[in-house]
Amino acid sequence: MNHANAVLFEWIAAWFAAAPWTLPLVRAAAVDSAYVVAALAAWSFVRQPAQRRYIVFVLAACGVTSLLSHYLAAVTGVSRPFVVGLSPLYISHHPTGSLPSSHAAVLLLIALLYCQRKPLRPFGMAMLVLALVTGVARVCVGVHFPLDIAAGFLLAAVLAVLFRGVEHMLRRHLETPAVRHALNGSGEGH
Repeated sequence: MNHANAVLFEWIAAWFAAAPWTLPLVRAAAVDSAYVVAALAAWSFVRQPAQRRYIVFVLAACGVTSLLSHYLAAVTGVSRPFVVGLSPLYISHHPTGSLPSSHAAVLLLIALLYCQRKPLRPFGMAMLVLALVTGVARVCVGVHFPLDIAAGFLLAAVLAVLFRGVEHMLRRHLETPAVRHALNGSGEGH
């Protein structure tokens, strides 16, 4: 753990300690915001039928991002603040590796990909706010250092560009006459 990361964590923890009344709010943001994002994704699926194929693609990208971020956290093996004694543990959490934050990576990824599509942009902006609030909250509850959150956000940004390119290639492929014909069936004369 580098010195700047520890100092920034202690600054955030000091702010949080000075305002203990925020604990229920911070706990809720650290844990429940992912459920709010999932509800927004479900709502967008209902409200934007023309975007359903894209939404399914985004959710698949979130699954890949989650697996990748958990793998990277296991490989890096960076201890969490509560494990090294810098913070009490305010939520239930295993002492697994923390760099990058999977919550930060997945929540920012879905927000960025939603913001790429105009009909989904309002959902994406709400998700973006939730991703940022969640990142700060997960530092406050002692499960991440600020660098963990930043690394999760960086991973999300890189993967958003990559997944957006994959989505463009898939869309071009699905729009070819042969694929369109296969998807629509060849039963015109039947």
